[in-house]
Amino acid sequence: LSECQYWGSDLQLPKIPFEEIMYNDESAYKWLRTLKKVGIVLLTGAASRQGELVKLGHRIGFLRLTFYGPTWQVQDKADANNVAYTTGKLCFHTDYPVLQHPPGVQLLHCIKQTAAGGESEVVDGFNVSNKLKEQNPQAYQILSSTAVDYTDVGVDYCDFAVQCKQRIIDVDSRGQAVRINYNNATRDTVFDIPAEKVRPFYAALKEFDDLLNSAEHKFTYKLKPGDIVTFDNWRVLHGRQSYPSGSEVTRHLEGAYADWDVVMSRLRLLRKRVLNRD
Repeated sequence: LSECQYWGSDLQLPKIPFEEIMYNDESAYKWLRTLKKVGIVLLTGAASRQGELVKLGHRIGFLRLTFYGPTWQVQDKADANNVAYTTGKLCFHTDYPVLQHPPGVQLLHCIKQTAAGGESEVVDGFNVSNKLKEQNPQAYQILSSTAVDYTDVGVDYCDFAVQCKQRIIDVDSRGQAVRINYNNATRDTVFDIPAEKVRPFYAALKEFDDLLNSAEHKFTYKLKPGDIVTFDNWRVLHGRQSYPSGSEVTRHLEGAYADWDVVMSRLRLLRKRVLNRD
């Protein structure tokens, strides 16, 4: 379960039918094992309506409740309280680094897709972190040791005002990346570090961001209605290309989160069932 398969623009996006993982333990085990190993899996053939993620949450255990609700609707909204709820481009980011314990897994279900634009983009943050560590160890050290302020204030499922400090690259005792915390939309205007460290930090962050956005590392695809993309929010950074705005909603995704503790619990239980059956 600790095996990690790195990827770039050459990603062969793993795909599994939604109905199979819902009713077949071997397929569900394959889904969660691949999710842990590769960081992203596309589930195909779900119904194009809200509520499919709730079913998926029951399959693994339960979904993670956040200030945006148990599930949330990604579509163009008037007076949007989140950049995702617009038609604009979304740069690469991980969700919710403003929380002390960000959600481990993200689920996005395509209910309606725009004809033009709206392509999804993903990048393997662990792969890019390794590249940064090889090319510029000092930049890697800066991003893995500097505490960055994040903040988010608003009203959605309830009113909220959250704030915390995170390192862009969280590492383990061996200095290996274990979680990426990067979201410029919620990075605070406050940056509480000594003045002489500001320029080196931004130089390191620019090098990291350039690697994220290089053609060599990012993978682009377009969700179809009924597709559910599931990915490791601690590892995979995601973004979206812009799409035309109109008088009607032309693109609609339903989103949800799950914690790795819940996912790994289900993975271990499914593994026992599959092995005992064999």
